[in-house]
Amino acid sequence: MSIYELLLVFLVYSFIGWIIETVFATIRQRKIANRGLINGPYCVLYGVAASIISITLRELTGIWLFLFSSIYASVAEWIGGWLIERMYHERWWNYSNKKFNIGGYVCLSMSAFWGVLGYLGVSYLNPLLFAVYRLLPKTLIELILSILLGLLIVDMVLSILIIKGKSKDISKIKKVNNKFWKVSLNLRRWIILHVKHRLNRAYPKTEKVTEEKRDYNVFASGCCFYKVVLLFFVGAFLGDIVETIFCRITVGVWMSRSSVVFGPFSLVWGLGVAGATVLLYKYKDKSDSYLFIMGTALGGGFEYLCSVFTEIVFGKVFWDYSAIPFNLGGRINLLYCFFWGIAAVVWFKVLYKKLSAGIEKMPVKVGKIVTWLGIVFMSFNVLVTCCALIRYDERSKGVPANNGLRHYMDYHYDDAKMGRLYPNAKNTD
Repeated sequence: MSIYELLLVFLVYSFIGWIIETVFATIRQRKIANRGLINGPYCVLYGVAASIISITLRELTGIWLFLFSSIYASVAEWIGGWLIERMYHERWWNYSNKKFNIGGYVCLSMSAFWGVLGYLGVSYLNPLLFAVYRLLPKTLIELILSILLGLLIVDMVLSILIIKGKSKDISKIKKVNNKFWKVSLNLRRWIILHVKHRLNRAYPKTEKVTEEKRDYNVFASGCCFYKVVLLFFVGAFLGDIVETIFCRITVGVWMSRSSVVFGPFSLVWGLGVAGATVLLYKYKDKSDSYLFIMGTALGGGFEYLCSVFTEIVFGKVFWDYSAIPFNLGGRINLLYCFFWGIAAVVWFKVLYKKLSAGIEKMPVKVGKIVTWLGIVFMSFNVLVTCCALIRYDERSKGVPANNGLRHYMDYHYDDAKMGRLYPNAKNTD
């Protein structure tokens, strides 16, 4: 899928999502309701979910396509609701009155609806979109898509800024003597009130959410940015150690399980720990069975996504479970999905409280410095790793070293060294 094909998917499904949401809201409220964060005819959440599903699940069919579409779209809706709550301290939808819901963000009936949409989109609508895309003049369709994306970005930025500061400075209008500024501020007030009124009509059941109380004299109190970042590093390190020991026990050899070229860090585990902490933080005191089920489902979907991503970007498969029973395309298998579930229980019931308390004991300034140094280090680490992996793939395809960066990668990260760092990596077509 090219960049413009992906952009086409994003824009079309955002528009389809806006139609679906607007029709349903209009029927329920018996009046026109423009759903979506922005003013244009787009529901971005649908576009994001459809893009992820279209990229990662195109090789699946039948029940597996339906199931993973349900999981990915539900996680996208979950994250969208969580971000809105964190940014605006409001809840624009709430499924708490429906059976089998998770914190009111998602529910079983809507997840099934997402699964049906994902199945129909990948199986039928996407091939039709790509066929139409290839029939139209390339330059024209790319120009149209670029313009539409630009308009959407401008609309989105302005809408977010307006909503974020929707009540600011309105009271100061009467104090402004300059006529130009009076006109400008009056126009701004009209736009703010218009957007606010539209959102109130679109989401009449909006609920105010009380922000989690944090002690700002304590470093990384609650589930905040600094704590999640540091837990990412802890999870990445522990994940690498666990996988290394597991390989020693099961295979009988010591092998590198690190995702990056500098240090023993497994990014899959780090991102998994950070993501699980953010999503399941409110439910960390739930029963073991609840955390196990959630960890199994989310972990399996996450591992599948990582497998597809690394194959597309680096042309490599870093793990293959084809020889293990109950696997799905060799990307995941039932046993390791259960491991994710067990890991979720162990994380929240045993490790999280101790690690969280240890992080909060750090002095505020020291903690912030350590966190940002870690971010800079890991960003550089990931950048070098990406360059090394891309060049590793290029060498397998016979691409010559025709610039300084390629010569550097060939010298410092030749095939022998990359083979030691990634012993299970396999080339793909």
